[in-house]
Amino acid sequence: MESLRKRILEEGRALSKSVLKVDSFLNHAVDPKLMYEMGTYFKEYFKEHNITKVFTIESSGIAPSVMTAMQMNLPMVTLKKQTSKILNGEVYQTTVHSFTKNSDYELTLSKKYINEDDNILIIDDFLANGEAALGAARLIEEAGAKVSGIGIVIEKSFQPGRKLLEDKGYDVYSLARIARLDEGIIEFI
Repeated sequence: MESLRKRILEEGRALSKSVLKVDSFLNHAVDPKLMYEMGTYFKEYFKEHNITKVFTIESSGIAPSVMTAMQMNLPMVTLKKQTSKILNGEVYQTTVHSFTKNSDYELTLSKKYINEDDNILIIDDFLANGEAALGAARLIEEAGAKVSGIGIVIEKSFQPGRKLLEDKGYDVYSLARIARLDEGIIEFI
């Protein structure tokens, strides 16, 4: 997606070999027009996948997920990173390790928002090591539903996430694939 790559080059900041800061349009401030365009690309790519719901992990994946779900005319569900006291055990949970924050969290899905007939599209902001997407897929499959695709806004292709997901049979589609990062350097595939 050319407009996304352009924004990454203009406004993104490569802080190290693994950290890309894109908070001016994706995960602090949000550019609604860019999110809408992302939704268009995801809709077009996954249109033949018989998707029934769009899932994301809070919080940076919410904007592109909402736009994708809106364009596909589907419900959107947010997987929570913190357990709610009001869910009363009617949840699926799995532990996910965040390399960005170097900590674990419990990813939570309420049982009332998924069923065995669902074909789920997971949308997330970044793909690096694949832990978040794998955690989301575990919850979906534990519920008996199917992961029909994984849409990623920005993929760090030099990290193992894509290979891990593809090795498990998931269809991964990324809008921007980064080949290399270093301080002040951003190179695309």
